[in-house]
Amino acid sequence: MPTRQGSIHLFRLAGVDLYLHWSWFVVAMIEISQRRGSYQSLTFNVLEYLALFVIVLLHEMGHSLACRSVGGKADEIVLWPLGGVAYVAPPQRPGATLWSIAAGPLVNVVLFFVLLGLLILGRTVGWAETEPDLLLFLRAVYYVNFGLLVFNLLPIYPLDGGQVLRSLLWFVLGRARSLMAASIIGFAGVAGLFLAAWWLQSLWIGIIALFILSNCWRGLQHARLLARADRLPRRDGFKCPGCHASPPIGTWWACSQCRKPFDPFETLAVCPHCGAQFETTRCLDCGETHPVSTWLIPPPPAA
Repeated sequence: MPTRQGSIHLFRLAGVDLYLHWSWFVVAMIEISQRRGSYQSLTFNVLEYLALFVIVLLHEMGHSLACRSVGGKADEIVLWPLGGVAYVAPPQRPGATLWSIAAGPLVNVVLFFVLLGLLILGRTVGWAETEPDLLLFLRAVYYVNFGLLVFNLLPIYPLDGGQVLRSLLWFVLGRARSLMAASIIGFAGVAGLFLAAWWLQSLWIGIIALFILSNCWRGLQHARLLARADRLPRRDGFKCPGCHASPPIGTWWACSQCRKPFDPFETLAVCPHCGAQFETTRCLDCGETHPVSTWLIPPPPAA
């Protein structure tokens, strides 16, 4: 996955930090030069690539704002030549995850109708004769947005379509098996992408296929870990304030001071090896951290 390494911090929007990878500028110059001659003015070549930047940004902001609306964490977006990644951590519930993922493509659906309306307007008022570059620009942006929408909805993990499929399967199969199923389906999709890259002699499709392949493999490994975690015995009397899962019994946490494993729910967040006291403890199910005292389940009221 793209990270902030090698990225430039552009600005902060609605509490979300936006980063742009340096390679974006290299690909921008290549794409703009290859599209030279498509317009009478080079300005529209530049605007076309900037429009791609805006479309991807709006798509990722859709993910981030939707995640926040269900109580999740989303404060970082990284844009790179193959698209963008919104680092979202929705509550570990299928409905919350589904909304956080589906909101991105929904932004593209809204843009589809907006751009279609502008195209119809331009043709109606005669931009083909008076503003040909503007009409060509709108048509190019329309097809770019439509292409991104269709590609993102392919049921290939970790594309949005694959993650939507995983969220829907989660209602039926559970957290671990739904991720495993989506990852396996993703491998089949990757095979199709490699065939398309070979057939079309497209380097970009090949690079995208490699990226998706690595994420499908990571998804499969994560699914196996989740399946193991689901089989672990759970501790009574404690529940994560975020996802409401009870912590597993055992020394699955490591002290950040002495690096030795221990169970913070057995020692109330005090390392038995070095005596270090920890203010918060991470949930192994959802990844959120909370004080151990907030994990305690209050006893039922006396009759």
